[in-house]
Amino acid sequence: MRLNAEFTTEPFVGEGEPPGHARAALRAAEEAGLSVDFGPLGTGVSGDDRTLLSALQRIVSAALAHGATRVTLQVETAGHAASAPTAEGGAGA
Repeated sequence: MRLNAEFTTEPFVGEGEPPGHARAALRAAEEAGLSVDFGPLGTGVSGDDRTLLSALQRIVSAALAHGATRVTLQVETAGHAASAPTAEGGAGA
């Protein structure tokens, strides 16, 4: 099964180079052979379930070892669209 994950490492820093914990997590994801989309507020990764799930341990460990105080993580099956908020502020159907 194919999975998608998104993770964010904190603390955030101002403009400029990403912090060491974000770069370490990125390296761990790339070394695992995952598809990676590195962004300013989070990183998306995708891959088969065995590869991605085992890589998440290395990603989180790398971030924490390099100064992250928090790692927030979401995992979903590929092709699953998250519910979007409606105009009233609730979750969409």
